[in-house]
Amino acid sequence: MDYYLLFSFYLVLGAFVGVMAGLLGIGGGLIIVPALIYVFLQFLDVSPSVVMPMAIATSLATIILTGLSSALSHLKLGNVKPKLVLWCGVGIAFGALIGPQVATILSAEKLKTVFAILVLLIALQMIFIRPKKSDASISKPILVLIGSITGTVSAFMGIGGGAILVPSLVWFRIDIKQAIGCAACCGLIIAIFGTISFIVAGWNVQGLPTGSVGYLYFPAAVGIVITSIFTARFGAKLSHRLDTKRLKQIFAGFLIIVSLRMLLG
Repeated sequence: MDYYLLFSFYLVLGAFVGVMAGLLGIGGGLIIVPALIYVFLQFLDVSPSVVMPMAIATSLATIILTGLSSALSHLKLGNVKPKLVLWCGVGIAFGALIGPQVATILSAEKLKTVFAILVLLIALQMIFIRPKKSDASISKPILVLIGSITGTVSAFMGIGGGAILVPSLVWFRIDIKQAIGCAACCGLIIAIFGTISFIVAGWNVQGLPTGSVGYLYFPAAVGIVITSIFTARFGAKLSHRLDTKRLKQIFAGFLIIVSLRMLLG
C-alpha cells in the first residue's frame, strides 16, 4: 500500500480513537493495537514474531501526549492528590518497565493469546462490574502493589491503565474523581516508561520496517496523535449528549468479538 495512503489510515484511526476515548473514557490501546496488528501484517509485511511488540509499543507512544493533556486537565480541576500519584507512580514505573520485557520474551502466539484474554476480561468488566467499596483502608505498600500490577498489565497491553487502576482505588474508598485524576497521571507514567522499555527491548532486533525506533513504529504513532488530540475534545463534549452507558456496553461487545477473533486465529 502507498505510504501516503497508510499515513491517511493512521490519521483516521487516531480520529476514531480520540472520539471513543473522550466519549467513553476508554484507553485507546484497546482499539489501536488490533488495528495496527492488521495493518503491519497486511501492508508492511512485518514478521508475525515482532508485530505484537510493535503494535503495543506504538500504542503506548501515542498515550504520552494525550496522557499529558488529560493529566494537566485533572490537575487544574483539583482531582490530583500528590501522595496518591506518588506511591502509585512508584509501582507504575516499575511495572511499566517489566511489562514490555515480559511481552518480548513470550512467543508471538502466546503474546497474542494473553493479550486477547486480557482484552476479554476488560470488556466483561465494562459490562458487568460496577465500582464497589471495601472497609479496608489503603496504605503506601498497597498503592505500590496496585501500581505495579497496573503498570505491568498496561504496558504489556499498550493501554493507559484506567480500567484497572480506577476500580482498584475506588475499592479502597478513594474518591472517584481522585481515582480518575490519579489514573490520568499514572497513564502518562505508563506510556513514558513502557515506550522506553519497548524501544530498548527492540533496539537490536532485525527486520523491523523503516521508521522504527526499537519496537516503536514512528510514522503510525505520529499519524494517530495528530488527530486524536483534537477529536478527544469532541468526544468529551459528545458524552454529555449521548447515553454513554449504553455505548460503553456496545463497545465492550465489540472488544469481546475482537478478543475472540484473536483467540480463534
